[in-house]
Amino acid sequence: MKLYQQLVLFMLAATVLPLALVGFLVLSRAEQALSERISAEQRALATATAEGVAAELMETVDAVARVAELIDWQSADEEEARGALSLLYNQSTALSAVLRLDAEGRLQGQPIFQAEGGGEHPAFDPRQVERLARAVPVQTLRHGGKGEAALGQAYPLGEGGMAAVAVAVKLGQGEAAPFALAEIVFRDLEDLLRRRAEGLLGRMDLVDGSGRILASTLPERRLQPLEEAIAQRLPQGGEKTAQSFRVGDPVLRVSTARVPEGLGFHVVLSVAEADALAPVRSLRRTVLMSIGLALLVLLALGGLFTRRINQRLSDVVAGAEAFGRGELDRRVKVEGSDELSALATTFNHMGAELETARARLMRWNDDLRLRVDEALADLRTAQAQLVETQKLAAVGQLGAGVAHELNNPLAGILGYVQLMLMSRPDSDPDLDMLRKIEGSAKRCKEITQNLLRFSQQRERTDLRAVDLNTVVRDALTLTENQVQAEGITLALELAPQGVRVMADSGQTSQAILALVSNARTAMQKSPAKTLTVRTGEREGRGFFEVEDTGKGISPEHRNRIFEPFFTTKDVWSNVGLGLSVTYRVVTEAGGSIDVRSEPGKGSCFTVWLTKA
Repeated sequence: MKLYQQLVLFMLAATVLPLALVGFLVLSRAEQALSERISAEQRALATATAEGVAAELMETVDAVARVAELIDWQSADEEEARGALSLLYNQSTALSAVLRLDAEGRLQGQPIFQAEGGGEHPAFDPRQVERLARAVPVQTLRHGGKGEAALGQAYPLGEGGMAAVAVAVKLGQGEAAPFALAEIVFRDLEDLLRRRAEGLLGRMDLVDGSGRILASTLPERRLQPLEEAIAQRLPQGGEKTAQSFRVGDPVLRVSTARVPEGLGFHVVLSVAEADALAPVRSLRRTVLMSIGLALLVLLALGGLFTRRINQRLSDVVAGAEAFGRGELDRRVKVEGSDELSALATTFNHMGAELETARARLMRWNDDLRLRVDEALADLRTAQAQLVETQKLAAVGQLGAGVAHELNNPLAGILGYVQLMLMSRPDSDPDLDMLRKIEGSAKRCKEITQNLLRFSQQRERTDLRAVDLNTVVRDALTLTENQVQAEGITLALELAPQGVRVMADSGQTSQAILALVSNARTAMQKSPAKTLTVRTGEREGRGFFEVEDTGKGISPEHRNRIFEPFFTTKDVWSNVGLGLSVTYRVVTEAGGSIDVRSEPGKGSCFTVWLTKA
């Protein structure tokens, strides 16, 4: 016999069979104990419910009797008697009607009741007054004393309705004294049964001596006959008041209790045995399934155990081969604490150390590549700034030379033209032509002055801590009249606490005026003209923005807007140097410019400066 088969037989004999025997023995005893406990609990519940029914019913009877005994019925007139009957009626919401009878059982006065759809009391059909008057033969009670009460037999109120019982209370002394008759509906008793049976898997019924169900937790059983097998087992005569038994197929576990106070009622509690013992039977099925499952698991474990040693050796060999191929993240499974586990642990430590060394080398390589990329980016930025600086320097040299060479001839032309204008009368036909020559000469002189000014702004920038709000206000005072004259709405959105940055106040003002001038030109043909200038700080830097609602900048032109002499204006002016000067001023102050623009919707220039 193989080792695997010996192991399975040993485990079967040592664990499964003893477990099965002990389990079935324990379950049998548990089922017996549970059955006895269920019977005891059912008897206790039936007895407590029977006492509750008696207390509920007698409380109503005693309340009516006590109040009736306190009233002087002999001297009361008709209205007072009716008020007294109303007082009796209000002693309990279980009363559906109260009426007064003479000593012979004849009706006196009007009964007290609520018709269909009444208030808290059960509804009473006035056509049933005669039936209620005959429910208790009061002639037999004429010898009793005042306040003495007697219950009649329970009776149904109608098809599918509830049951009721009548109580008669003597209203005076002597044989000629009248009686009060009240009908007690079992509505509150049925509510009591429901409360006591809450959480019960079965049903609870209140039955009379003939086995008729007067109230039940299942309304459809109301006024139906009790099952014959149960009715025959109800206690009779001097039998004990509570008992338990099993009847029927399927089997019902039944507990009964006689209602005290000689009322002739019984409380019957019925629970299907299958429901009552369901936990034990479910546990039995679970044990059977567990034993079968345990047997299958043992068979599987036996097969796995015989191959475990070979599998572990194969894992160690596979791990060593993987390390040889460079798969350093491969690990050998470590199980147990034997020699094979120690060997696997040694292989894993070796692989971890090799993997850590390789990861360190890869990290160094990544860091080196990142630093090279950053250095290349810095070189490209420096190269771009150098190209822009060289462009501006070339433009400055060219502008200075051109301005110097053209300024003297232009001054002579302008002087001679002005002398000719002064010497000509207003009626001279050449006067308009001379004025055009004067305007063109002035225009040329203005261009040369701009070129000369651009070439002279190459001095070292004087950076100081300045308030952007103040610089913006001062700059706008120079152009505010022109903005308003062109129909442009100027909106100032300045930071409430001010923004202090490192900048050259004069050059910053020149940059602001250049951006405002560009915005005015861009909005010449716009239907809505709004110029917004705002300041603020964000991400540790200060900024000012000039936003317009002009024609915007096309995407193909956006990369060239800071080049000298490049312009997209409809009317060519300032030789395209405004944004170039702004770019130079901002970069020399260590700042940057962001541009947002959409054709037809305007542009926004944001100048970022270092906070002071």
